[in-house]
Amino acid sequence: MEDSIKVGIGEYKVSRSPHSLITIALGSCVGIALYDSTNRIGGLSHIMLPDSTAFQGEQKVGKFADLAIPSLVEELQAMGASKHLKAKIAGGASMFKISNPVPQMQIGQRNIAAVKEVLASLDIPIIGEHTGDHVGRTMWLDLTNLAVGVRTATREYIDL
Repeated sequence: MEDSIKVGIGEYKVSRSPHSLITIALGSCVGIALYDSTNRIGGLSHIMLPDSTAFQGEQKVGKFADLAIPSLVEELQAMGASKHLKAKIAGGASMFKISNPVPQMQIGQRNIAAVKEVLASLDIPIIGEHTGDHVGRTMWLDLTNLAVGVRTATREYIDL
């Protein structure tokens, strides 16, 4: 995957076959791979926060689940993707083990819930998932064979 397109934290990118997309450092963040298997067009998003409503002023769309996912879908459809997108998600870890966590501090779980809610509202099925736990991840989407994979910080490889 030397020729992979890198997706930074709080960003999303779109491409088509034969390219692949990769994002690293998914801790409490969630990676969302969206793709059209017929046209081999896809995108990868690395969201940091569940929603933008608590923030004032200009915002970076890619940081928030409620803004990034709809924007990613629009860009994919502008590239020619069909409305029949599929999703695979990874991340949303609790990076610190806390004995009595306050729900507001469980950003990983809140990110997972927000991503699932936004995808459901857009009628996009999640067909693969590796979320939660206490481990960071790297995620990639290969648009040639539509493979989505995850490598955990403990070097475990998972095909989604």
